[in-house]
Amino acid sequence: MPKQTSFLTTLRKKHFYIQEQVADVLGITRQTYAVIESDKQELSLSQAQKLAQLYGISIEDIINHKDTTTQINIVSKSKLKISKADQQIRIDIPQNNIDLFKEVLLYILNKVGAKKNIGVTALYKLLYFIDFDYYEKYEKQLMGLQYMKNHYGPTPVAFTKVVTGMELKEEIVKIKNKYFNKEQVKFLPLREPDTSILSDKQIAHIDNILRRLSGLNAHKLSDLSHQDTPWLAAQPGELLDYEAVFYRTPKTSVRDYGDQI
Repeated sequence: MPKQTSFLTTLRKKHFYIQEQVADVLGITRQTYAVIESDKQELSLSQAQKLAQLYGISIEDIINHKDTTTQINIVSKSKLKISKADQQIRIDIPQNNIDLFKEVLLYILNKVGAKKNIGVTALYKLLYFIDFDYYEKYEKQLMGLQYMKNHYGPTPVAFTKVVTGMELKEEIVKIKNKYFNKEQVKFLPLREPDTSILSDKQIAHIDNILRRLSGLNAHKLSDLSHQDTPWLAAQPGELLDYEAVFYRTPKTSVRDYGDQI
């Protein structure tokens, strides 16, 4: 495979990612990805495929170091008809606010983590709807996590790495039990969340999601996510596009567009 140091670095920075974010997509450590960027280790075929999906170019372009993307589009069309005077730039590149993610996760676990139906798969879906519903309603990111399409629905890319760190710091504990005769992985909080970094609007939004959805089991939450436009629009293994929320159907849309549609 051709040398990739400057190409991968330039491509990553063009899309406003840091090394840790790209490493999460590839399922490797930041240190390992840094070695790849420094041309001391080659990309595997599966890693090249994931990078091609991440940057919206072909795997051949990754291999041949050819950037066919144009200017990064951070403003996309939505259902809204907004006058030019009222338009604001909407940043749709996932921001991956990990510090906020940790406190939101602890907030969820303190609120509903003890419920029998809230295992790790249900947590994935609650986090997804918290992020994507907030973006549809307010056109701003809350945690701004990256979510990948898999068979069971949207999966937050950073979840495993972040949760492992929180376990080591004794902020949460992982337990395994049986739920309807199936093994379930659960997380329980060992400290209270720091809600000072959350706004009143964000807390109200999270509470609303938990009231609506925390009573559903993982199967029903997955079914609901499978009907959502961001998941439907993505290919298996691809990252979900936040802008797709503006093309939701009434089944999952949470915003009243009124006569703006």
